[in-house]
Amino acid sequence: QDFCVAIKDPKDGVFVNGKFCKDPALVKAEDFFKHIDPGNPVNALGSQVTPVFVDQLFGLNTLGISLARIDFAPKGLNPPHIHPRGTEILTVLEGTLYVGFVTSNQDKNRLFTKVLNKGDVFVFPIGLIHFQLNVGYGNAVAIAGLSSQNPGVITIANALFKSNPPISDEVLTKAFQVDKSIIDYLQGQTWYDNN
Repeated sequence: QDFCVAIKDPKDGVFVNGKFCKDPALVKAEDFFKHIDPGNPVNALGSQVTPVFVDQLFGLNTLGISLARIDFAPKGLNPPHIHPRGTEILTVLEGTLYVGFVTSNQDKNRLFTKVLNKGDVFVFPIGLIHFQLNVGYGNAVAIAGLSSQNPGVITIANALFKSNPPISDEVLTKAFQVDKSIIDYLQGQTWYDNN
């Protein structure tokens, strides 16, 4: 089939790839359209991610792609995170970003970084921790393309220090080789997720 537009109400749909599909005879151009306004990066991180995944644009279902707009205030950060189901390719539309990713343990956790300017493109391999930091003096804007209609996002600090229920202090103190007071402090912080 040409497409499988996702629907929220399954009563008239067919289940494919994790979503119910709209009857193709009922599909409209609006199912493939979404307007994206600039995000508001006025928050603790100084950035705002506006995702356009299958949950925001139902026409993406089964197509294997999505995107996100990332708005940065000066010194704004898109914190270390991973996409467990998608590779990301980022292009800078405005500003200057310091970006990077860390390879897996078997590759000795090598850090790859680059300073990107308007028009530059950088790729973050699937499942690897990566980040973007605005190192310019003004705002920055980037568009990220992802190789999945639902790439997922796991912000590292949130996953470790704000899991529900919390990860055991014993696990975290041994993993980070620090006192429980430091873990308690980190768990007490407000960890922002700008996605």
